[in-house]
Amino acid sequence: MKKIILGTIIVGFIIACSSSSGGSGGTTDNYDRSALLVNLADNIIIPAFQDLETELSTLTEAKNNFVTTPNQANLEVLRASWLTAYTAWQYVEMFDIGEAETTLYGFQMNIYPANIDDISANINSGSYDLTHSNNNDAVGFPAVDYMIYGLADNDADILTFYQSENYTSYLSDLIDQMESLTSSVLTNWTSSYRTTFVSQTGNTATSSLNKFTNDFIYYFEKGLRANKFGIPAGVFSTDPLPETVEALYAKAFSKDLALEALSAVEAVFYGDAFSGSGSGESFKSYLISLDRADLVTEITTKFEDAREKIEALDDSFYDQINTDNTKMTEAYDALQLLVVSFKVDMLQAFDISVDYVDADGD
Repeated sequence: MKKIILGTIIVGFIIACSSSSGGSGGTTDNYDRSALLVNLADNIIIPAFQDLETELSTLTEAKNNFVTTPNQANLEVLRASWLTAYTAWQYVEMFDIGEAETTLYGFQMNIYPANIDDISANINSGSYDLTHSNNNDAVGFPAVDYMIYGLADNDADILTFYQSENYTSYLSDLIDQMESLTSSVLTNWTSSYRTTFVSQTGNTATSSLNKFTNDFIYYFEKGLRANKFGIPAGVFSTDPLPETVEALYAKAFSKDLALEALSAVEAVFYGDAFSGSGSGESFKSYLISLDRADLVTEITTKFEDAREKIEALDDSFYDQINTDNTKMTEAYDALQLLVVSFKVDMLQAFDISVDYVDADGD
């Protein structure tokens, strides 16, 4: 009898130890995580930030010309530069790691919709701290969207606002801060954080790949699926909320920005270089090394399905929601299938634990 009891205790102990080791428990495989991290840093992350910095520099130049001479021609150039920079932003928004995480960079670049009351209060007072958390919804790309598209119903009236120094100063300060923040994050990557990032090759909750993978999935779940589709479509509310779409005031670019964001996610998954010059180690190659080519095929199919659903939408998500919201929810559903593949199947394959609370409780 004692032997039976002792045997039961031993088996229970073994099971408990085995259970406790699942997910970020330090288990190792033969995959070269260092090569994946190097490819991410050198061929995807840093080049994407460099591109954004370049486009923000161009935006700053266009802004300088506009505030000096606020006419229709300069407004059009400013708008085009804003859209190009906003497109570049879609390729870095998921990289909430390093200085971007500690400075809450993303919160200062793309909280939407912009808060018009906060923006107006800042402009009227002429005194503000754009880095304060209370101003997160009054800065970044959405605030510039409002300033160049949303001040009035027509361009002539919009230009009238820029006869006031308070308006030109606020627009100038917005864009200057965006460029400054981005330059700081990029400098951190190139001067020191890149070395830290590629050297932390272990499988722990604080190692680079574990943190990056969680950030990647969180962005896909919250930043892309929920913010761009679910919230505006009313998935989490009683009614649709079309006024919460990205690029609300420009109206015509929400689909383009969403497709660029999906392309950015795909590039990370497949390890495609930002320059377009090939691909390297990636989530895809890691899964294949673990004999999970089946999951790669499944994710690839889901990417294709999601893109097809998004491409079927109106260029303006605001208009799409108001005319046929069902198509928006169908796109959301297609993205949700990818969330499951990433958050459950891929993390289990990598033996990585989820390090955040569900974005919406699902």
